[in-house]
Amino acid sequence: MATLVTLRDSSGDAIDQGVALYFPAAKSPTGEDAAEFHIHGNMLLVDTLTEELTKLGLRLAGPGEFTRRAVIAGKMDLAQAEAVADLVDAETSVQRKQAMAQLYGSLSDPVTQWRDSLLHALALIEADIDFSDEGDVGEGHFIAALKTADTVRADLRKLLSDRGIGERVRDGFRVVIAGPPNAGKSTLLNCLAGRDVAIVTDVAGTTRDLLEVHLDIGGYPVRLVDTAGMRGSEDAVEQIGIARAVDQVGVADIVLWLECAVPGLRPAWKDIPGSTDGRVFRILTQIDRIASDHVDDSGADIAVSAKTGAGIEGLIELLKGAIPASAVGEGIAITRRRHRNAFSSALTALERLPVGIFDSGDELFDWTHLVLWAEDLRSAIFQLGMITGHARADDVLDRIFAAFCIGK
Repeated sequence: MATLVTLRDSSGDAIDQGVALYFPAAKSPTGEDAAEFHIHGNMLLVDTLTEELTKLGLRLAGPGEFTRRAVIAGKMDLAQAEAVADLVDAETSVQRKQAMAQLYGSLSDPVTQWRDSLLHALALIEADIDFSDEGDVGEGHFIAALKTADTVRADLRKLLSDRGIGERVRDGFRVVIAGPPNAGKSTLLNCLAGRDVAIVTDVAGTTRDLLEVHLDIGGYPVRLVDTAGMRGSEDAVEQIGIARAVDQVGVADIVLWLECAVPGLRPAWKDIPGSTDGRVFRILTQIDRIASDHVDDSGADIAVSAKTGAGIEGLIELLKGAIPASAVGEGIAITRRRHRNAFSSALTALERLPVGIFDSGDELFDWTHLVLWAEDLRSAIFQLGMITGHARADDVLDRIFAAFCIGK
């Protein structure tokens, strides 16, 4: 219910005129009676009203307190609460879409279904353990239980083979610019960033440490990393920079390996130091220095000039197509290491269950197995519950909500 009100201080003087909203507990975001004051945006008015409310015994909310109360009241689960934090932090459209999908249950719903299925399977095995001698219960329920567990196990295996797409959408895809000195790495970084981030000179070895900028490329978050030129060097500081460059190449989603154009010479594309599982593109730079027919014969995936802008749009399109995120927005996304660890632990527990379905009359069958299988199911159920908060420890809640902005 909204009401136009005049807000006054303790002496009766008007502070501001605004709108007061009342939310009864059943319909409030936190499950408690709540009120909101919508006033003009002047910070003096906000501070004055806050001071007056404090005099009445109210206090400022702690980090994530409203969302935490919503979780405790059952208005949302823990995965959805984390989605609220991701939505607040989203900087690109893809991050926003992923956060909204998780907020509306893209992760919570299947986790709840898997957990319910395993609870049913556990109930069947417990029936065999405790009530198989009862005439109206019978025995052999574990067979159906193992079939159910096998279905969930297959689903978790598929989920965990996602190449970490959800986490990379949340944290940013890592694109590393690498190559020999004076190949134009820092110049390209500045060009793509649209500002002077890196110092650019003609002196080889100018860049000695990592430089990172965050970009929005086609809606995808990209962490673009400039690295030291790779070459043999006797300089101890430069050696450290080169070692860090090699490390960055090893963890990159995409590597842009640069060689500068030299009039009359075809680029000698060298092998990249170290190893990488990411995609590698050979980029010929400074093409404003050579004739166009030499560009065509360069062996590069794309040729660019940061000076004239030639090829830059093509490079951006190349990056858009190379970002390994085709499955973003389709189905479940694991967005946090906490989720992945819980899913992995649940799968480990289910992997201990037999794949083949025994018959209770099988000579290999031992009724004592049921107790162990029940414990494995309990472990998997607990781990899945940790994701949504159905099985949670207070220290997990503390770590999650401490990362929220104040009061959210």
